[in-house]
Amino acid sequence: MSERSERTGAYGAAIVPVAVPVAVAGAETGAAAVRRNFWRGVWRVMRRKPSRMAGALILAVFALMGILGPMLYPDPLPRDTSALYASPSLRHPFGTDFEGTDVLALVVTGTRYVLLTAVVTAVITVVVGAGVGLFAGFRRGRWDTVLMRFTDMKLTIPGLPLLLVLSTVWKFTAAVEMGLVLGLLGWGGVARAVRSQTLSLRERGFIEAARGLGLSTTHIVGRELLPGMAPYIAMNALIAVTGAVYAQVGLFFLGVLPFEANNWGVMLNLAVFGGGALTTTAALPYLLAPLLAILLLTLGIVLVVDAMDEIFNPRLREE
Repeated sequence: MSERSERTGAYGAAIVPVAVPVAVAGAETGAAAVRRNFWRGVWRVMRRKPSRMAGALILAVFALMGILGPMLYPDPLPRDTSALYASPSLRHPFGTDFEGTDVLALVVTGTRYVLLTAVVTAVITVVVGAGVGLFAGFRRGRWDTVLMRFTDMKLTIPGLPLLLVLSTVWKFTAAVEMGLVLGLLGWGGVARAVRSQTLSLRERGFIEAARGLGLSTTHIVGRELLPGMAPYIAMNALIAVTGAVYAQVGLFFLGVLPFEANNWGVMLNLAVFGGGALTTTAALPYLLAPLLAILLLTLGIVLVVDAMDEIFNPRLREE
C-alpha cells in the first residue's frame, strides 16, 4: 500500500508542472484574443467615417514629426543670410524667417517640444484627476470631503500668475518640466467631472452586486467603474492635449517664458513683435505656418474624439 501511495505521489508530482503552464497559456491566449478583437473593433469604428481616418492620419503625421523631425535637420538649423523673409518656394514651402532659416524646418523641429509637453500634461491631468475623482466618488464620506475641498482649493489657484512667478526661477527649457506644471494645474476639472460620473454609477445594480460578492474596492473601481467611464476619460485626455498646446504656445507668444527652446509660440512671437507680420506681408508666412500646425493638430484631435464612444462601447462597436 505504501508503494502505491509513493507511486501516486510521484505521478502527481510529474503531472502538476505540465498542467499549470497549460492553464497559463490558455489565459494568455484568451487575453490576446480580447486584445485582437478590441483593435479590430477600433479599426472598424475608424473606417466608418472618412473624417475619423483623416483625424488619425493627421495625428500620426504630427507624431512622426515629433519623433523623427529633429533627426531630419542639423542642429543648429542652416541659415541663408541672403534670403531673409524669403517668399514661399519649392525650396522653402513657407518661406524663411528673419535669419534666413527655413520656416518649415522650424515648425517640424518645434513639434517635439509642443507634443511632448501636451502628452505629459494629458497624462498627469487624466491620471491624477481620474484617480482622485474615482476614489472620492466611490468612497464618499470623509475621504470625499477632504479630496473635494483640496480640489476646490486647487481650482482657485490662478494659473497664469503662478506661471509668471515660476518663470522667474524656472526656465522651462525641458518639455517635461512644462508638462508637469501644466498637468498639476489642470487636473481639478477632470477630478470634479469624474467624481460626478462615479456618484451616478456607484448606485447601479452591477456595482451593488459586486459589493454583495465581497469584491475589493480596487477590483470594483478598476474592473467595473473605470471601463464605463473610459470614453469620457479618453476624451478628456485628448482635450487636455489641445489645452496644453494652447497654454504653452500662448505663454511663449506673450514672452512670459524665455526663448531657449524651439516652439511654435516662439515663432508666433518673433513673427508678430519682431517681423511685424500684422502690418507687413513679408513675415506673414512665418506667422501662418505655426498657426496652420496648431489648427491641423486641433482638427485631428476633434475628428478622433468623435469615435471615442463607439471605440469603448462594445455594443456600438459591433453595430
